[in-house]
Amino acid sequence: MRIGLFTEGGYPFAVGESGAWCDRLVRGIDQHRFDLYAVGGSGAPRPLPPNARVVRAADPGSGAPAPTGRNLLERTALGDRAARRAYGRRERRRFTEAFHQLAVGLCAEDGAPSGSGETEEVGGSLGRSAFATGLYALAELARERGGLPGALRSDDAVRALESACRAPGARRGAAAAGLPDHLAFAEHLARALHPLSLDWYTDDALGAADLCHAAAGGTTALPGLLAKRFFGTPLLVTEYGVQLRSHYLSAAATGRSAALRTLLAALHGRLAAEVYGQAALLTPGNAHARRWQERCGADRDRIRTVHPGMAADRFAEVGEDEESGDPTTLVWVGRVEPAKDLIALLHAFAEVRAQQPDARLRIVAVPVRDPGAGAYLAQCKGLAAQLFPDEAAGAHAVGENPVTFEELGGPEAPTLEDVHASGAVVVLSSVVEGFPTSLVEAMFCARATVSTDVGAVVEIIGGTGLVVPPRNPRALADACLALLRDPERRHRLGAAARARALELFTVEQNLAAFRGIYLELLSHAPVRHRPGDGVPFAHPAEAHVPGSWAHKAVPAGTGAPDA
Repeated sequence: MRIGLFTEGGYPFAVGESGAWCDRLVRGIDQHRFDLYAVGGSGAPRPLPPNARVVRAADPGSGAPAPTGRNLLERTALGDRAARRAYGRRERRRFTEAFHQLAVGLCAEDGAPSGSGETEEVGGSLGRSAFATGLYALAELARERGGLPGALRSDDAVRALESACRAPGARRGAAAAGLPDHLAFAEHLARALHPLSLDWYTDDALGAADLCHAAAGGTTALPGLLAKRFFGTPLLVTEYGVQLRSHYLSAAATGRSAALRTLLAALHGRLAAEVYGQAALLTPGNAHARRWQERCGADRDRIRTVHPGMAADRFAEVGEDEESGDPTTLVWVGRVEPAKDLIALLHAFAEVRAQQPDARLRIVAVPVRDPGAGAYLAQCKGLAAQLFPDEAAGAHAVGENPVTFEELGGPEAPTLEDVHASGAVVVLSSVVEGFPTSLVEAMFCARATVSTDVGAVVEIIGGTGLVVPPRNPRALADACLALLRDPERRHRLGAAARARALELFTVEQNLAAFRGIYLELLSHAPVRHRPGDGVPFAHPAEAHVPGSWAHKAVPAGTGAPDA
């Protein structure tokens, strides 16, 4: 089977868990051929196995800062001139009509009356229909004309967007948009719809794929939508973090006007609904992501939860060692950011220390490239120094703080296995989570856990750990104390957690699920013959068996062959 794999962040260029999952998938299902289509990503690619190759790579420039003010006006003027040079009058008219349809679909209020007097069904079906019509019309124009050079940033696009925002039945927030909002949204739209202008939609590229597999939704899955449109190729979408949810939680929304936020939310919502509606199968990584997909209109019959696979072997030694771990140490591992709510964790630990003075807390940060991450870390260190002054055993000893801040990969925390092996209880204090892999790693290490009830936490933990409400330091402290004071319960929960993780969250179960899904989807897809492939079953299987298995042909009139 030939699988076109669209990767979030651009595997094999991507780093982090997304790239690691793609690499495990490609290497684990080596009986199929993977053609990699890297959407975004940069740098040196990681080595690929023999069954994978990079067919196309594109960088939509999502990492570059968006232009503002005068730069945005200049970009729009340049786009308008580029579009006029590339398109004749007929193409410009086609573009304007298609873009107007797309803009009307974006701006239409769910449940608002349409121009024909009809009313949208639940979920905004008429708006989605107009959006899809405009999207595919733009894709067909781009395929015929070699892309949309500057057209999405042209004056024609801005005027069509302004008209749609002010049309009867438009979203209230969109109707309040001014020229700066229209220009900023046109710029964002040009970046989001960059895949329409790629040269991937040819017979020797996506036309040669038997199945398209998008490792994320949203813009990453957009080439798969077009492959289905142009070639009838079935689309499989895997989401371990829902793109629409990530947009709502993005810090980039700070400083944007309410009207611009309305338009951006409409774009990501419409694109998510179209991806979910056209996919042959959706494979969310957890029930939390599944609920998001269903709320966006996905059909329950085409959703199948497949938990992400993680390598369990590296944690085997720690998980099987019942004596490892300091019985008074709590461990936290993750990215240091406000969503992790380390402030609440530090206040909870203050209550733990008040009742168990020998308790210690290790905060181990995963290295991140975000330059703004240091500010929150400094805030947490300052609070820790205020809550827990350095303590010394005697008048001539050096004081030591019961809270330590370390970085994964450093001398005190070289590997995740070492970090989990050092403590008795692993704590997660987040207020926002998707699928927290740190909990699964703790379960592989047979550690009892205390977690806040967010995201997919309850689905991961089951009955093998304690779960408390988020933003409740007292409840967090009580749960931690309960486990620190009861070693037998800790060991019992840790053993159950390891057994659950080995059953549900290993690489092997993930690969087995996708092997079956690939074959299932292909069995329901129409057979498409390519030049040079031949016709299946044109020759009987016996024709390939070596040896003389049948009598030789006898010329007519010579009689029967010898026995």
